[in-house]
Amino acid sequence: MRPSVLATRATFPDIADRLRAHFDVTDNPSDTIWSRAELIARLQGKAGVMSTGSERIDADLLDACPDLKAVCNVGVGYNNIDVAACTARGVVVTNTPDVLTETTADYGFALMMATARRIAESDRFVRSGEWTKTGIHDHFVGGDIQGATLGILGMGRIGRGIARRGALGFGMRVVYHNRSKLDAAQEAESGAQYVDKATLLKESDHLVLVLPYAPSSHHAIGAAELAQMKPTATLTNIARGGIVDDAALAAALRAGTIAAAGLDVFEGEPKVHADLLTAPNTVLTAHIGSASVRTRRAMAALAIDNLIASLGFGPQAGVPLTPVNSVKPQTRG
Repeated sequence: MRPSVLATRATFPDIADRLRAHFDVTDNPSDTIWSRAELIARLQGKAGVMSTGSERIDADLLDACPDLKAVCNVGVGYNNIDVAACTARGVVVTNTPDVLTETTADYGFALMMATARRIAESDRFVRSGEWTKTGIHDHFVGGDIQGATLGILGMGRIGRGIARRGALGFGMRVVYHNRSKLDAAQEAESGAQYVDKATLLKESDHLVLVLPYAPSSHHAIGAAELAQMKPTATLTNIARGGIVDDAALAAALRAGTIAAAGLDVFEGEPKVHADLLTAPNTVLTAHIGSASVRTRRAMAALAIDNLIASLGFGPQAGVPLTPVNSVKPQTRG
């Protein structure tokens, strides 16, 4: 019998068809968000799953789905997966890094610019019919990008991509803070200078968050950190919900502690804190940092290649392209 696999969310049909060459596939063309019980029921007898951030894969789920041997996540982040629990049970975990780096860096920079220049506020103003005159000296004035100080918290692939855009494209001074300092060649390529977190908060005109979510980074930006920023500063979060204390951010925006925020991720998304929804100085988007057709297709293709290889099929049999843990995948004859 052929192994069975599950694709938890809708994807590109022509790419998904590659799974059918090796497996019996249960997919989700209606893109329904299943409850946990429904997910466990659909995973019964499945050797692999093509997962997304919508599904929590933890020890209890793994114990309820003993046939599962591979969890291949569509996304570079995998905080929805208990990797230690998977490793302990011999379950391969993979993600999709690299293929989304440049697209997400583009989006992060665009969101930062839209926030700094108050584009969404002005758009709403025009659409509501409130625009009756122009040329007012303080009419939606925002912060400059050219020559400003760009701060980056989290200096992985995407962070370095944003740094290059700022330093090389807009003549920005770029400072960053990270768990570890980049080597000299990476700093030179990114045009970035390492600083401690306090200096990053104090000196950034535009602070962009690109760090992975972990218990240690939960509410890395809260009321205390926001109070250290310039009142003219902007904050852009394209990392993960939970890195920013959204309630504290909403309060800081209303109090004028910082000037504006651009957010693509939220605590408890798709729910958004009510105070953020009513704050005028925000740009809020629906977790679309990697949402270009080319990139989303590349992410789906990589996840599928990982799933095929992790279950011992295809040209990379037994050697998934982008493993997260060190479990030995299955091999075939």
